[in-house]
Amino acid sequence: MQALILAAGLGTRLGGLTADRPKCMLTFGDAPLIEHLVVWLRQHGIDDIAVNLHYLPETITSFLGDGRRFGVSVTYSYERELLGTAGAARKLAPHFTGPVVVVYGDGYTNLDLGRVLEYHAARRRAETPHMTMVLYHVPDPTACGIVALDRDDRVVRFVEKPAREDVFGDLASAGVLVLERALLERIPDAAVWDFGRDELPALLADGVPVYGVPLHEQEYLIDIGTPSSYRRASSLSAAGAGAAGRSRLPN
Repeated sequence: MQALILAAGLGTRLGGLTADRPKCMLTFGDAPLIEHLVVWLRQHGIDDIAVNLHYLPETITSFLGDGRRFGVSVTYSYERELLGTAGAARKLAPHFTGPVVVVYGDGYTNLDLGRVLEYHAARRRAETPHMTMVLYHVPDPTACGIVALDRDDRVVRFVEKPAREDVFGDLASAGVLVLERALLERIPDAAVWDFGRDELPALLADGVPVYGVPLHEQEYLIDIGTPSSYRRASSLSAAGAGAAGRSRLPN
C-alpha cells in the first residue's frame, strides 16, 4: 500500500500563520502536522509515501528528507503550477503500483485507517476498479460537496456546494480517499483536475463504483485551513487528542 499526502496548497486563509511555511508544517505539540500524518500512515502499515510540493517546498523536504528517520520512504513531486488534487495524483501515477491512499495535508485526525483499508479491499474487483472515500457530517452542507449513499454505502449522488433549498444531506468528503491505481489513468494528464470538482462527478457519470465510509463517533478529522480550526486542533492536541466526536471543521 502506498500513499500521497497533498501538501502543495498555499494556505492563504490562514494569513500570517503560513507566511513562512505551508499548512502542513504548522505545529501540534512539538511536531508539524506532516509528521503526524507520516507517523499515522506508518502505524497503519504504509511506508511508501509521496508528497506533492509547490509553496515553500524546501520547508517540507528539509524536514522529512528521504523519510528514513520516520521509518518510511518519501518521494517528492514538485508542481511549478498547481495541478489540483487529482492532477497531483495523476502526475505520480508511474510511481504507484497498487491501491493508493490520498490524504489531504490539512487534516488532523485519529481516523482508524485500517478499517477503511479493510472496507476497500473487501469490495475490490479486478475488472471494476473503485474508490472509497471517508465521509464526515458537516454543519453547513452549502459550503461543501455533499454525497448521498445507498444501502450498500455506494455514492449515488454528489452536488458541489448546493443551494440551501437543494440540500439533501450533510455527508461530505473528509479528505481521505482510497483508490485503485487504474483510476489514475482516467485523470487527464498535465491538467488542473480536482477530485471533488472534477473526478468524482466523472466517476459517478461513468458508473464507476465509489463507496463512502463515515467517521465513527470516537474519530475526528479537523481541517486546519482557517485560524479558528487550527486553534481547535491545537487545543485537541494539547489535551492529548481527546474525544472530538466526528467533527471536521468546514473550510
